[in-house]
This record gives sequence, C-alpha cells and structure tokens, in this order.
Amino acid sequence: MTILSASVKPTAMTADAHSPGLAFRSLVIGLTAFLTVVDLFATQAILPSLTRHYDVTPAAMGFAVNASTFGMATASLVVGFFSPHIDRRTGILLSLALLAIPTSLLAVAPNLAVFTTLRVAQGLCMASAFALTLAYLGEQCSAMDAGGAFAAYITGNVASNLVGRLISAALADGLGLAWNFYFFAALNLAGAALVYLTVNRVRPMHATMRAPSPWSATIAHWRNPQLRAAFGIGFCILFAFIGTFTYVNFVLVRPPLSLGMMDLGLVYFVFLPSVVTTLLAGKVAARLGTRPTIWSALAVAGLGLPLMLAPHLGEVLAGMVLVGVGTFFAQAAATGFVGQAAADNRGIASGAYLACYFCGGLVGTAVLGRLFDSFGWQACIWGVGAALALAGLLTFALKR
Repeated sequence: MTILSASVKPTAMTADAHSPGLAFRSLVIGLTAFLTVVDLFATQAILPSLTRHYDVTPAAMGFAVNASTFGMATASLVVGFFSPHIDRRTGILLSLALLAIPTSLLAVAPNLAVFTTLRVAQGLCMASAFALTLAYLGEQCSAMDAGGAFAAYITGNVASNLVGRLISAALADGLGLAWNFYFFAALNLAGAALVYLTVNRVRPMHATMRAPSPWSATIAHWRNPQLRAAFGIGFCILFAFIGTFTYVNFVLVRPPLSLGMMDLGLVYFVFLPSVVTTLLAGKVAARLGTRPTIWSALAVAGLGLPLMLAPHLGEVLAGMVLVGVGTFFAQAAATGFVGQAAADNRGIASGAYLACYFCGGLVGTAVLGRLFDSFGWQACIWGVGAALALAGLLTFALKR
C-alpha cells in the first residue's frame, strides 16, 4: 500500500494504467485483510466447544458467534456515511488497535449475553477497518488495477477463514478457549502494526472538492438499480456462506461423521482452493464480464449443496470446497463491481454494500439456525440454495 499511495495520485490517475509494485502491494493488501477479519469466522471452528461451555443450543451459540455481523453492518453504514471526512490510515489503524480489546475480553466472558455483546463490539471494529480499506482501494487504484486489488483483499479474507479456523481449533484443543482469544488479540495488534508501517497518509478523495451531503450520496447510490442489485447479492452471499459454515460444524461432530475438535479444524483446509481461485476473480470478471462471472460462481456453490447431505466425509468435504470457492469468487466479483460502478462517493457505496453483506450474515444465522434446530440439516441446505438462487436473479441487473 505504501507503493500504491506514493505513486498513484487520485487527481492524475489514468483508467488503464497499472501502478508499479503490483505484487508487493497485493501481498500487503491481502495480509491486511487477513489480520482485519481473522476473528470473524475463526470462532466458528470451536462452536461445538462453546456450545458445551455455555450450555446452550446450536442456534443460540451460532447467533452469538455471528452477532459480530450486526456490529459490522452498523459500522459499515456509519463509516460509509462519514467516509469522505475520515483519514483512511488513521481510521484503519485505530480500528485494528481497538479490536484487540473485545477480542481479549472474550476469554473471560461469564455468560452468553456478555459473549454476544463482545462479538458485536468486535464487528464494529472489524467493519470500520474493512470499509475504510475498501474505500482506500477504490480511490487509489487505477481502473485496470482495481479488480486485482479487490481480489487480493478478498483472498486475504478467504485465507483468514482457513488459517484462523485451524489456529482456533488447535489452540482451543491444546491450551483451552481462553488462550485462543488472547492469541487472536495479538493478531489484531499485528494488523495495526502492519498498517502503521505500510499505509501512507492519503487524504480522502473528496476532501479537496465540494461533495454532496452523505444523505444525498447514499440516496443516489440506492436509486442506482445496478448498485441496489449488487447490495442484494452481497446480502445473499453471506446469508448462504454463514448458513453453510456455521451449522455444518454440528453435522461434522455428530454421527455418522463424529469428528474430534482437532479433526474439525483440519476440515477447513477446504478453503485452500478458494485462496487460489479468488485471486483470479478480478481477471475473470474483466474478461468475461461481471454477470457471467457471478452466475458461474453461484452455480459452483449450488453444485456443492447436495454433496453436503451425504453421509460420507469425502462427499461433505467436496461440497464444502465447492460452496467456499463459489461464494468467495462471487463476493470478489460483486465487491469489485461496486467499487467501479459507483461513479463517486465510493466510500459510502462500499459502506452500503458491506452493511447489506453483513446483514445477510446475521439474518442467515437466525433464519437458518431456526431451520436447523427445528427441521434439521436438509432444511438448512434448502435455505442456502434459495439464497443462491435469489443472488442469481439479482445478477441480471448488473449491466454497466
């Protein structure tokens, strides 16, 4: 990010110019994303242990763990609203530093209500950093580089799903639940240090020009049918992803699969293919177009759903791979579309998209958790399939 911000000026940016230091910049972008959201899904790997620890139902624990998405939706709206006036570097740095506080306090949360509140606080901090970074990338990247930059950021997100879950399962199994949260608090501080060392201070793109009020910009984005459809796609994507990878944990530890805690962590190597494929999303969308890219990705995810109903571990894992590859690929394409389709006030557009995205996660947790508790895993899978189908219908509107 240092190279990017030093060499690419918003006022002099050309639409088809690559900025120098592309590989290094992509690495830093991906690592920043990793350290920003590593807390978000890592806790899902220890859901069965947390359910026993707090003596609650899977749906209640699933909602508590994913309550972070409520904080993320709220922070995305607020940060997006005030984005034109927030210094990107300072905002990202403070968000990651403050994130370490609720993360460490999770180690001593006495009950489910406190645990849920701390997860919401985590979400507020994570989304602030997430939204400001996306706004930074949208403003500082040339049109040619934008797809790759967003893909690198989403790839870091994917990697956090894999590595975070592995670490969480290993620490909880070997050292206990408390040390798991202390370790992730240290990772949050490492993210703040990375931003301090690599991101130059860059004024918000609209700080030097007369910008419309945040309300006017927000309304303008929501009146844009293409952006509105993209917001809906984001909602559906996390709805499906959360539903799949929250409640599959309980399927994996129950008969006939009956996996142990460490085995459950190793299962999340299913995200490894997504780390590779998501990097290609920017190039694929540029070559094929956004709509074919998202449709293809959603189709891949849909193919994985029936496999996850099988009684054999190999088929379930194959289904998880396909759902992970498809949803992350679609997410990268949709995120890049929002960054390019918003002609101005991209920070507000990114905030609105992320708010819808994370609301999808919260609603998915609640709705699919109810289905899981009341009707079982098959009903949960049908709900996931409905969300993917709706995202496919919304994709028809993504014409630029």
